[in-house]
Amino acid sequence: MQTLPPCPQCQSAYTYEDGAGQYVCPECAHEWPAQAAAAADTVRVYKDASGNILQDGDTVTVIKDLKPKGSGGVIKQGTKVKNIRLVDADHDIDCKIDGFGAMSLKTEFVRKA
Repeated sequence: MQTLPPCPQCQSAYTYEDGAGQYVCPECAHEWPAQAAAAADTVRVYKDASGNILQDGDTVTVIKDLKPKGSGGVIKQGTKVKNIRLVDADHDIDCKIDGFGAMSLKTEFVRKA
């Protein structure tokens, strides 16, 4: 038997599929396409500049000089960043860099150490 996803609005488990490829929630009357539910189940994989898979808690190295906005300093190439946290936002990595504090980085500018 097929298990249907819960409603994205009210989290009701009583969703059903109608004949037009849509899911419907009988409790809040929310309707959404079945393809959107399948796409939401995929897990994002974060890769560094070399193609290595990154995970929370990894140590990475910056591969080029980066000038953070609003800061007078430059994060030099080769700077090690420990204990990264992966996030699903415009930048992929939240971390703390010594001398700079909390920072957000993109995975394309780091390599797994």
